[in-house]
Amino acid sequence: MDYRQLRYFIAVAEELSFSRAARRLHVSQPPLSTQIKAMEDELGTQLLARTRRAVELTQAGKLLLEHARRAVGELDLASETVRRAARGEAGVVRVGFTGSVPMLDMFAELFRTFRTLYPKVRIELRHMSTAKQLQALADAELDVAIMRPPLDFRAGADLQVHNIWHDRMMVFLPTHHPLAGRPGKLNVADLADYEFVGMADSGCGAGDQAAMLCRRAGFAPRMVQEAHELRTVLSLVAAGIGLSILPSCYQDAGVANVVAKPLDTPDAESRLLVGMRAADASVLARRFVDCALQVSSRLLRQHAGDEVTSPGVAASG
Repeated sequence: MDYRQLRYFIAVAEELSFSRAARRLHVSQPPLSTQIKAMEDELGTQLLARTRRAVELTQAGKLLLEHARRAVGELDLASETVRRAARGEAGVVRVGFTGSVPMLDMFAELFRTFRTLYPKVRIELRHMSTAKQLQALADAELDVAIMRPPLDFRAGADLQVHNIWHDRMMVFLPTHHPLAGRPGKLNVADLADYEFVGMADSGCGAGDQAAMLCRRAGFAPRMVQEAHELRTVLSLVAAGIGLSILPSCYQDAGVANVVAKPLDTPDAESRLLVGMRAADASVLARRFVDCALQVSSRLLRQHAGDEVTSPGVAASG
């Protein structure tokens, strides 16, 4: 039995009339009768009892109708799912994100917007460093990466990347630190004599940029404690173990006993990128990146308007 035969049988079984079933299926009656007879021959039993005045289901026909409806329903669902996937409306999209991304309002807004637009798409989220995301993209283990690379990062020809957010790196200090009460911005060189806490994993974009800032200021930071998450790093700062250079969004992390101060260098500019493979990105990956760009554009306009109309909350210094 094939899909067409099952559809023909269901129509006749529901209409209990070959002529009405033929009109419903937009076919002539002889082929319909021929296909039903072929099913009965294949199964070795009568499915429909035919008289001059009526068509009735036999017991075998009643059993087949239940299974036929279920089978056709599954096939129709599979076909529609494949068509949706081809249009970028269903399937799975694997999205990597670096640790600072959930700290931004954009994170929730992006996923809320994408799920509204594509409710049939399942999102697999993977928390990974920037370096690991880039490798996972290259290995086709990720579809989309949301990363914070250092300023000197340049995407290769195999990647398509877009800026979706920008902020600044700031120095986070315990409240009792000697530099915490200094007015104005701090020079990165001012930090050279103090101990740092930072990321244990290499390939963290924020950590790499912090190291770059120190290197350009002429020193290597003295790391006394490392952690695997930036929020843990911030908690270590609060404990007085050392200072750290982190993205400005960590001002909203809700960790007490920490002061954030701006750095007096253009190198402290930081950016978030969304990326996918340039050559073989899936339709879903492209849909997600398009959504990220739309949300980013909307929030950046809103953010710019807020800065004009409201003084906001200033960082220390």
